[in-house]
Amino acid sequence: MGDKANTHPGAAGRATAADHPASVRNVVLVGHSGSGKTTLVEALALTAKAVNRAGRVEDGGTVSDYDDIEHRQHRSVQLSLVPVEWDGIKVNLLDTPGYADFVGELRAGLRAADAALFVVSASDGVDGSTRMVWEECAAVGMPRAIVVTHLEAARADFEEMTRICAEAFGADDPDAVLPLYLPLRGPQAPDGHAPVTGLIGLLSQKLFDYSTGERKESEPGEDQLPLIEEARDRLIEGIISESEDETLMDRYLGGEQVDVRTLVEDLERAVARGVFFPVLAAAPAAEGARQGLGTVELLELVTGGFPTPLEREAPGVTTVDGKPRELKPCDPDGPLVAEVVKTASDPYVGRVSLVRVFSGTLHSDETVHVSGHGLADRGHEDHDVDERVGALSSPFGKQQRALTHCIAGDLACVAKLSRAETGDTLSAKDDPLLMEPWEMPDPLLPLAIQAHSKADEDKLSQGLGRLVAEDPTMRLEQNQNTHQVVLWCLGEAHADVALERLRTRYGVQVDVVPHKVSLRETFADKAGGRGRHVKQSGGHGQFAICEIEVEPLPGGSGIEFVDKVVGGAVPRQFIPSVEKGVRAQAAKGVVAGYPLIDVRVTLLDGKAHSVDSSDAAFQTAGALALREAASDVRIHLLEPVAEVTVLVGDEYVGAVMSDLSGRRGRVLGTEQTSGGRTLVRAEVPEIEIGRYTVDLRSLSHGTARFDRSYARHEPMPPQVAERIREDVRGAS
Repeated sequence: MGDKANTHPGAAGRATAADHPASVRNVVLVGHSGSGKTTLVEALALTAKAVNRAGRVEDGGTVSDYDDIEHRQHRSVQLSLVPVEWDGIKVNLLDTPGYADFVGELRAGLRAADAALFVVSASDGVDGSTRMVWEECAAVGMPRAIVVTHLEAARADFEEMTRICAEAFGADDPDAVLPLYLPLRGPQAPDGHAPVTGLIGLLSQKLFDYSTGERKESEPGEDQLPLIEEARDRLIEGIISESEDETLMDRYLGGEQVDVRTLVEDLERAVARGVFFPVLAAAPAAEGARQGLGTVELLELVTGGFPTPLEREAPGVTTVDGKPRELKPCDPDGPLVAEVVKTASDPYVGRVSLVRVFSGTLHSDETVHVSGHGLADRGHEDHDVDERVGALSSPFGKQQRALTHCIAGDLACVAKLSRAETGDTLSAKDDPLLMEPWEMPDPLLPLAIQAHSKADEDKLSQGLGRLVAEDPTMRLEQNQNTHQVVLWCLGEAHADVALERLRTRYGVQVDVVPHKVSLRETFADKAGGRGRHVKQSGGHGQFAICEIEVEPLPGGSGIEFVDKVVGGAVPRQFIPSVEKGVRAQAAKGVVAGYPLIDVRVTLLDGKAHSVDSSDAAFQTAGALALREAASDVRIHLLEPVAEVTVLVGDEYVGAVMSDLSGRRGRVLGTEQTSGGRTLVRAEVPEIEIGRYTVDLRSLSHGTARFDRSYARHEPMPPQVAERIREDVRGAS
């Protein structure tokens, strides 16, 4: 770290394959959209000499040249890997989108990383979704640090931001969230704003000046030391309280001067164990500058304080038939176990898989076993296949730097794995293994689509298949009831990106159509109907008459057919024909074109002709009888009702319950949970929650989430049902 010594370790240039897990750090950058994550990655790459002063990689393109869609939308929409090297350590920087619609990319980054940098903007503060991710990291003990950006903004206050971070992230121990450096401001500009020009180390009491565009170390003036005395004392006490040396606090309180090197070592151990969370400041380099403010300090924290992959407990591993398998953590000589954390399509090399190796060593051009299980509900079939690995490479912007191998603990891109999907496990072909999947959010925003033209229709299936293979947070549904193709997404931005990728990457133009909910019909009361199908037009005629009675049944009963014909009025061979006709008509509906359910149809009587009666005639008569019965009775339209659970901050509970009531929902109860949140349970008609994922995010400022599951069908209110019938009549 910057306070470790008076040295300034140089960069080793471009990142290559690591030779040992101890020389790797995998770090994910987390923060809300606009907090400055991508800018920070570029600044770190510049400081590590991975890019030149213009922020460009040596062979063209900027470090943030990841996806054309990102340039058009002016925001990150996918996980991106930028490897840099610092002081002999390979640092894999995983830049994640901050927008809630792309939380699947964030989850992939958390899976691939061993530590997290939480990037917060001094002008925007800490939002609710960032707090939720912090809690997720805390639950698994992931080491974390905080980087404050946008210090150049008017009224930006690092000290106040540190206090806010301590409140937001230090619920259990505010003294575990403390700054390592304090920013120093230069002369006040005419607009009254004083820019940050340097940092002062609280432990080393050294001044690091960035005003010339390159970090210069010096001794602070005597008037500057009193400014950091209180913050320094608090930091030292915070570090000592987490020290493994239980005597250190007593010695310190007794007046003993603790060696700075001892403090730094204790700090690094506390950070690596995930019990102390340092706060740092960072800013991008000015035009023509070599280093951005705070980037050296940040790289020193990452390489010195963040854990190696050896210190991370590996996810659970089984054989493909489910038997547990014990593995040594991060052993380059162990059995191969790697995971596809991201899948993308490159127009020149085809499918490219970003892989984290957890055990063994992955070599280019070797044959591996690809296992994908557990995502059948999202359009991913279970698969176990052997595939030959293509070239291995290390990504940097749009460039790929060739690698010969990738050891346990490192990440690499693998080309030409045609069957591998995000979340799949790569293992040795003679020792196939399967990693437990990471948790992914359920897509709850339906997007009904249809091909724009016949040419698009031919390519649609393949394009959608590739899309969901890349992104397991999407779910593809071929709805047999509504006959719609539905792509379930996490939000509107997620849906927009999906449509654009279909168009630009796979050449498929689609039209978005209104999403249909699977409605049903049923009889409100008992009714009778007579079906008469008699025709004579030369040759064999058609003759079939049947009389039926229809009565409603409890929900979930389906269609029940009962034969009560006596005396052979309907010959035995034609009774199944009547049932077939009734069921066919029920599937088509009797009023608004929705399937009829939960009724008992009883065949009471009928007539037949010895020559003109036939299977087809009695099928037609059965259908006519059902339609006639429906014409004389009230028909209920049934709508699906979902059981909804909403996890929301206590301050938004009232608004959420009021909103659910406005959607014709019935609140069943609430349950207090940890972290100042409440679980609200309700039943809501599915037709009212098509866009609930978008509306709830707005209502709760991105801090709430919900789950839904089908409960049952139940009658619609008459006024709503009448609107549906009018729409059907208008369409016909």
